[in-house]
Amino acid sequence: MTKYLLTLMSLGAIVGFQSCKMKTTEAAVSGDAASKVYVAPGKYDEFYNFVSGGFSGQVSVYGLPSGRLLKVIPVFSQNPENGYGFNEETKPMLQTSHGFIPWDDEHHLALSQTNGEHDGRWLFANANNTPRVARIDLKTFKTVEVLELPNSGGNHSSPFITENSEYIVGGTRFSVPIADQEAALTQASFKANFKSTVSFIAIDPTTGRMKIDFQVVLPGMDLDLSRAGKGPSHGWFFFSTYNTEQANTLLEVNASQKDKDYIVAINWKKAQEYARAGKGKKMATEYYHNTLNEENHTATSEVEKEVLTLDPNELKDFVYLIPCPKSPHGCDVDPTGEYIIGSGKLAALIPVFAYQKITKAIADKAFEGDYYGIPVIKYEAALHGEVQKPGLGPLHTEFDGKGNAYTSFFVSSEIVKWNIKDLKVLDRVPTYYSIGHLMVPGGDTKKPYGKYVVAYNKITKDRYLPTGPELTQSAQLYSIDGDKMQLLLDYPTIGEPHYAQAIAADKIKAQSAKIYDINVNKHQYVSMGEKTTKVVRAGNRVDVYMTAIRSHLTPDNIEGIQVGDEVYFHVTNLEQDWDIPHGFAVKHAANAELLIMPGETNTLKFVPTKAGVYPFYCTDFCSALHQEMQGYMRVSPKGSSVPLKWHTGKTDSAAAVAAVR
Repeated sequence: MTKYLLTLMSLGAIVGFQSCKMKTTEAAVSGDAASKVYVAPGKYDEFYNFVSGGFSGQVSVYGLPSGRLLKVIPVFSQNPENGYGFNEETKPMLQTSHGFIPWDDEHHLALSQTNGEHDGRWLFANANNTPRVARIDLKTFKTVEVLELPNSGGNHSSPFITENSEYIVGGTRFSVPIADQEAALTQASFKANFKSTVSFIAIDPTTGRMKIDFQVVLPGMDLDLSRAGKGPSHGWFFFSTYNTEQANTLLEVNASQKDKDYIVAINWKKAQEYARAGKGKKMATEYYHNTLNEENHTATSEVEKEVLTLDPNELKDFVYLIPCPKSPHGCDVDPTGEYIIGSGKLAALIPVFAYQKITKAIADKAFEGDYYGIPVIKYEAALHGEVQKPGLGPLHTEFDGKGNAYTSFFVSSEIVKWNIKDLKVLDRVPTYYSIGHLMVPGGDTKKPYGKYVVAYNKITKDRYLPTGPELTQSAQLYSIDGDKMQLLLDYPTIGEPHYAQAIAADKIKAQSAKIYDINVNKHQYVSMGEKTTKVVRAGNRVDVYMTAIRSHLTPDNIEGIQVGDEVYFHVTNLEQDWDIPHGFAVKHAANAELLIMPGETNTLKFVPTKAGVYPFYCTDFCSALHQEMQGYMRVSPKGSSVPLKWHTGKTDSAAAVAAVR
């Protein structure tokens, strides 16, 4: 502990004099900042900004530079706003090998890439708690696939992507015994039984469908973050790792013993060759693969039964370790693909490694030893150089495409701009406060836009109106198109923001879907018009085939439902007009509402527990007569003789249907 505290104190002394923390909140903006973020009414923003929602489990979409919130996309958590995870169509998206898990902790995002540039097809997201990866379709802005990851604990270094979207990865933060085995919680047991894994998830280039191609099994340590190589380093992945001490308790102290941990360099093309040559081992396991079919608007789950594993102790020359000071966090690759930046959370410098030096060191066998049989490259042999006295607590680095890097510093709360080749610090600006991730639009690609950098901050006291003990967290937008950075805007975020991605609006907006074509709706319970609506009983299951159109529901009177019946409202929105969704809710429904897009069919399950009359209505204001878009369901006692009947616009002439009992 003493060593750890002394380290922090000495780091503070080294960098404290140069920190540029703000002194007052009034020092925030100046000059023409407001005009640079003003987007006039009726005008579009320049970028879509996708921000992870952290413990909300969602992804939020903002416009840049305005900071306007455009949409919240539910991914790993149920969302009562639109019924995701509550309605029958999307419940399967949250199924796992441990049952229905309607929450997660979403940290990182990756836009699909072609030739090292964002292509606007898909957005991938990770679930940190129950290891999963999701794919979001950027035509509909809906989550269309969720893949569970076996042999993983804490899917943190995920879902980073290769330059042609060949793979995204899922690296485990918490080492765990493989195949969910039980093991003692001692250091000896940790060293013997706990492993880290990296899942290489192949992406179908046409459909985007994900599949675990293989897993690399590593010694027990904590994999933190990752980046794929690009250009000359395409074919490699780089991961930061801490706790190479292999502590299992009080990691704050016990995982800070070594001066250096490692960056793990994996030659994925070599690993792929091994996998294709049948040199891996198939391991029996079980994990869920959930997909949403956008033709029938319905998700289904498949259970996968095995995974292919590769062991670098048996298959040499595809995994190497590079020493990196003081518990590295960020591990970022510059746009040229030549430089890899490690950010030691407790380091007073930033090491920059050169890909050419790494490959030369491997060819020369310039190793200082091995770690569980994996070669450790000599630090100096891989090093391009060190950024000296940059700040305190470096975490993440993004790039502007002009040879400059921007690193976030959590402890000294600032962004520092420095030159990649000569490693000179060029500029620094304060953040308000305690920045975590930062993002330059396209900053992880070969061609960053280099116009803005956005800070995603953990604490916002003094920045917004107080809202009790809990304050919103926030993003801050800075201009970087000049020599000096300039703060332009604060805007609140949902949940806890982690990493984000931004893409030019022109790459997405033209392809955005406006409606679902009702003529190709293949939902099992679709009603193709009001004349096809009906109510069908089978035992205690009642299916209501319902339609919604401005400004009524069909049917809007239903009788013959009994206490304990399982009533499924299958509501089809007959509209074929952009931005005319209809909502549907039933009094005392124990789940949520439906929010049904034009041409879509959604299903709400309702089980009445008491006799009575239950109103139902449209929840999304849709027209001048929206308030009149409502109806009633009569629920009678169990065993009642009230016949099943329904109607809209009639008083007592609906056909009764013989129950199928």
